[in-house]
Amino acid sequence: MSARDLLAGELRAEGGLLAGALSSAAAAPAVPAPDAAALLSPDTDALAARAAAGARGVRAPDDYALTLAAVREGYLLHYGDGDVVQPQERDLGLLGGDRLYALGLARLAALGDLDAVAELADLISLCAQAHAGGGSGAQPLADAAWEAAAAAIGDGPTIAHTRAKERARAGEVDAAAALRDAASSRDRP
Repeated sequence: MSARDLLAGELRAEGGLLAGALSSAAAAPAVPAPDAAALLSPDTDALAARAAAGARGVRAPDDYALTLAAVREGYLLHYGDGDVVQPQERDLGLLGGDRLYALGLARLAALGDLDAVAELADLISLCAQAHAGGGSGAQPLADAAWEAAAAAIGDGPTIAHTRAKERARAGEVDAAAALRDAASSRDRP
């Protein structure tokens, strides 16, 4: 089952406004849609799988996958259109995005993984900073932050990851490249 399917199932079980705003593809039980994943950059399911397969993520892979999917969907709702949730009203999308951020953070907190909670908080902050700056570099920087965060949540941060986040916060031109490099770094402290 994909991470997006896990999220749709969780929201369906909760009921309420977000369940009522599930996309037509997510509203029904999971049906594979191989081309849908290619539309996202980076792909929600790939990010979730990266976190779930890491040394920390393997303890509770579905929880880590659901966490990444929830926070990614929250991000998509804040900065455009959701993939799993597609509300009719923009305000519901923003509120739904906040709710999905909270769902992901609470799931990790319940697992006792406060380091991963801090990584998600940094990710949300870095994405907000990237989009606030606007310009052509905003989306590549946010995408790179997602890739690096998925690796750090799954395996723990690296020295390269910590330095790359500092570069992104400082607005350095090559911060996206540093974050992408950090996503594949093996320099675990």
